[in-house]
Amino acid sequence: MTEHNSTIRSVCVYCGSQPGRDPAFMEAGRQLGRSLAENNIRLIYGGGTKGIMGAVAAGVLSAGGQVTGIIPEFLVDMEATRHSLGQLSELIITQDMHERKHAMFERSDAFVTLPGGIGTLEEIVEIMTWGQLGRHAKPMVFANINDFWKPMLELIDHMSSAGFIHTAHRVRPLVIDQVEDIVPAIIDRWDMSANPEGEPAIISKL
Repeated sequence: MTEHNSTIRSVCVYCGSQPGRDPAFMEAGRQLGRSLAENNIRLIYGGGTKGIMGAVAAGVLSAGGQVTGIIPEFLVDMEATRHSLGQLSELIITQDMHERKHAMFERSDAFVTLPGGIGTLEEIVEIMTWGQLGRHAKPMVFANINDFWKPMLELIDHMSSAGFIHTAHRVRPLVIDQVEDIVPAIIDRWDMSANPEGEPAIISKL
């Protein structure tokens, strides 16, 4: 039986394993990490210790928070170093990407997407797809640092206006420009979507 909770326990963060060209991206990662730790929220992320991924994890750990890294074996030496992985609170090494993504979903109460590349985009789009299909009602956030996600958000609006997002009420990601506003917004959305027993309406297991 699932234990009911009235507070958000963990947030999954999707982001790039590269730093990007805008220094604001790395700073946003560190700041989000600190904010999660200060609110006693565990970070669930892809396990990388480089780029923005590493910045988020470092931000959490520097503020005394808890980090769960989930990474497939073949990416360990590409997106991390084995020494730095040993500094995480919890490390889960999966056999493949599918197992990794499912483990991240199951362990997370909400999802935040910082700037990143194709892999980052694919991860949040899959979560949005599952929401559209009614498989979950967990909060989703685009951290729109310096308008990074503006083209993506315009594409979503275009898809909707063209009649291809048939359950738009289930695909309602929060779009937040300032990092300091992300965690409070997630907590507010969590509280609003909670059922009387205190747990968000998770409609069905995948």
